[in-house]
Amino acid sequence: MKLLLKFNLIFLLVFVLGLAAASLVARDLLQREAQENVAERARLLMEKANAVSTYTADQIRPLLETQMKYTFLPQSVPAYSSAEVLQALQKSYPEYSFKSAMLNPTNPRDRAVAWEEDVIGQFKNAPDLKEFVGRRETPNGMSLYIARPIRISNPACLSCHNTPDLAPKTLIERYGPSNGFGWKLNETLGVQVVSVPMTLPVQRADQALKMVVGVLAAVFLLIGATLNFMLWRLVIQPVTQLSQLADRVSMGELDGAEFEPRSKDEIGVLAESFGRMRKSLAHAMKLLEA
Repeated sequence: MKLLLKFNLIFLLVFVLGLAAASLVARDLLQREAQENVAERARLLMEKANAVSTYTADQIRPLLETQMKYTFLPQSVPAYSSAEVLQALQKSYPEYSFKSAMLNPTNPRDRAVAWEEDVIGQFKNAPDLKEFVGRRETPNGMSLYIARPIRISNPACLSCHNTPDLAPKTLIERYGPSNGFGWKLNETLGVQVVSVPMTLPVQRADQALKMVVGVLAAVFLLIGATLNFMLWRLVIQPVTQLSQLADRVSMGELDGAEFEPRSKDEIGVLAESFGRMRKSLAHAMKLLEA
């Protein structure tokens, strides 16, 4: 097996292993970056929902107190307002969703589904947990969701959710006496959940990975071509010429053309040594003939 072939086989092995390792590292980094970007987008929607809830509680609800004596207005409920605002956003971005998922909601549309109940259970089992990030499959592909617990710390908020007897009559008239009661302070009643699609960010991460792998492959090939040329020019070519000259000397051609070293490296030193050996051999042969 020739030297150049051995070198290329070793280089190819290093190339494949290096490219595979670099691809795995790059893929992991790009996937993490994509997930973090999606998570930040979800947190932004969550903060927007909370801002709407705060605005409703502080500025809208006081204005509706008189009307609430005669009819219950869901627009006065912070969770209702934030859900309505983000539902309007869903018209332009249908893959995005927000929900105040409750185990025992007043409004039936807020009742938690199976996977949301599992998330609520995690917050119940870990009271110190403030946020949970997870993934789930949806009809539109993989989706990342961020969930935060709903816990009531203000006793005034229980006025509508303690017992049906203490709740406003207008609330009972609208939603009935069966749901949304028996809530307790600091108990995990549900979760706020924001879901953001992962499909597009993952596709962009995969495209970036292909670009990174392509650039790395091109760099490796360029390095390989450069090393091949240098190996052929600096080692293989002079060694081949020196080998041919050695064959001629072994056949008795002691007066042939000399090999002129082109450099002062190891190949040049070897060529100079061979030249001196050939001159010494020629001189010895002349002494023997005399």
